[in-house]
Amino acid sequence: MRTLTLAPYGDPAASGGLPARDAVPVGDPRRTTVLDVVIPVYNEETDLEPCVRRLHAYLDSTFPYDFRITVADNASTDRTPLVALALEREFPQVTAVRLERKGRGRALREVWSASDAPVLAYMDVDLSTDLNALLPLVAPLISGHSDLAIGSRLAGGSRVVRGPKRELISRAYNLILRGSLSARFSDAQCGFKAIRSDVARRLLPLVEDTGWFFDTEMLVLAERASLRIHEVPVDWVDDPHSSVDIVRTATEDLKGVWRVGRALASGALPLERLRRPFGDDPRDRVEGLAPGLVRQLAGFAVIGALSTAANLALFWLFRLGTGAQLANGFALLLCTLANTAANRRFTFGVRGRRRAMRQQAQGLVVFGVSLLMTSGSLAALRAADGHATHGAELAVLVAANLAATVVRFLLLRVWVFPDRGDEEATAPALGGVR
Repeated sequence: MRTLTLAPYGDPAASGGLPARDAVPVGDPRRTTVLDVVIPVYNEETDLEPCVRRLHAYLDSTFPYDFRITVADNASTDRTPLVALALEREFPQVTAVRLERKGRGRALREVWSASDAPVLAYMDVDLSTDLNALLPLVAPLISGHSDLAIGSRLAGGSRVVRGPKRELISRAYNLILRGSLSARFSDAQCGFKAIRSDVARRLLPLVEDTGWFFDTEMLVLAERASLRIHEVPVDWVDDPHSSVDIVRTATEDLKGVWRVGRALASGALPLERLRRPFGDDPRDRVEGLAPGLVRQLAGFAVIGALSTAANLALFWLFRLGTGAQLANGFALLLCTLANTAANRRFTFGVRGRRRAMRQQAQGLVVFGVSLLMTSGSLAALRAADGHATHGAELAVLVAANLAATVVRFLLLRVWVFPDRGDEEATAPALGGVR
């Protein structure tokens, strides 16, 4: 049995994004283990042995790759360490690890950090999730399709047997995640997850929780960093003898939701280091275009279309009570403030308050350029036709806005929001993030 001391996982100051996804070379003779399945336990002397025997029999008979089962005993005080050691001696594919401090998240972080397997998974000792979902869970990670994978009891096609109390709590918790953290994954708490080791090396240093909220925090940060999360509908039967304290766990989870939400809102989490590089996104694989340009153009086009519609509506509204030039100026000013904020967040991926005021000021300079172009066009129309209708003014304004849009995108890209990837990647983590 190995004993792990608690040490920092990876290098949180590592710069650069994740490498492009590649399939795991399962035929590599230098690699003996493709999948490492971790079972975190605390005082599970009764359930541990049948769990490991059942899991080993299943993997040995059906799983097509080399595997390891790691029992992560986090400070058990009963006979659990002795049971784990006996299983390690009996099965070559079983490893027992002893940690001297409690916490499921802490156990997963430390064991995953020490593993040499390219794909890391974990499941609860009660094996509530049907094991037939294991290969569908890890296959997208082995193939290079996805970064993380989760079993979901709430996805379409899942079949779940559990009491109404746990069902209500689970659904309420996931609704809270959707409403407060904009989470899109369907089930944060199912104890059946997997992650690629290259992703774990970059992601886990940002995960602060060491208990039950570990899973949720890991998934939220992965999703915010635009990593791909694969969901597998599972068959799941509730363990009626579970020792989990639901009230205490729910309280700690809500505290975690508040902490992570605050860190995301303040921009304290350096998520840029988790983003995939140029070449991994098919939208970026266009000859002759700079990295990210296609994605930025798409975002800018959508925001620009909405801004143009809002600008024309406001111009028409203001024009009812004032002149064309003043109406255009007011409409353009309001739309520019909203446009700069939207492009900052969605087109160029800038989060947090850092440089926000400066970038809004630069956006106002861009507004001045747009105002000059559109107002100049209206002035030219008036010079050519002193009795131009409102419809003619709108038509000229549309044409001028199209030209101003091209200039605005170029100015936003190269001046207001230039690529600061290296700077962001090396920025220190704030707000208590390790």
